[in-house]
Amino acid sequence: MARTVTALLAFDTATERMHAGLAVGGRSWLRDGEGGAQASGQLIACLLQLLADAGITVRDLDAIAFGCGPGAFTGLRTACSVAQGLALGAGKPIIAIDTLMAVAEDTRARIGVDDVWVAMDARMDEVYAARYRHVAGQWQPMEKPALYTLPALHAQWQTRPPLCVAGTAVSAFGERLRVGAAPTLADAMPRAQALLALAKVQWSQGGIADAGQALPRYLRDKVALTTQEREAVKAAD
Repeated sequence: MARTVTALLAFDTATERMHAGLAVGGRSWLRDGEGGAQASGQLIACLLQLLADAGITVRDLDAIAFGCGPGAFTGLRTACSVAQGLALGAGKPIIAIDTLMAVAEDTRARIGVDDVWVAMDARMDEVYAARYRHVAGQWQPMEKPALYTLPALHAQWQTRPPLCVAGTAVSAFGERLRVGAAPTLADAMPRAQALLALAKVQWSQGGIADAGQALPRYLRDKVALTTQEREAVKAAD
């Protein structure tokens, strides 16, 4: 049986921006701010302010949703640890949100597309990318999130050209990212409204987990390339 949404808190710190939102019944409170290292010091205060604005406490929430990535290592750890700490303390379940899917939802809400390749700058001349299609009110992953070099991503697109490309890789790589005729949305992000929309869908379908199961999604084992490796990537592009 479908659940009725009462109160959901959602946040993501996997990118260079921090996004947080609270939905209580039909009302929403939204915030964003600096991500990266600053998010670790500001996220909890931001979330407490959202709760205060709505006049509720953590114990009034039904679930706590967090962006599990892929994304920046420090940001993923921040969101995961805060979600786990709040959920354990209040005895609430967690909802893990695919960060790239949240970017797809932000894109759909803004320009009305239902088939999106999300491409986020992963630094080190690589891209976090995935393809999603919106069907029957929810997103389906057509190509799961993966870490790509530009040549590998372009090879993927040769078989089936993208219908839309959204995310920070559009501006980070410019003309090097060969999107063909596909429209782009360079400033698509896992904004709070998109996170809440996905959290509501997962909540209604029972897509929750115990706080102890809160885990970030890492797609990269290494955090730096050697000079030789960087030169090899550029030569292959």
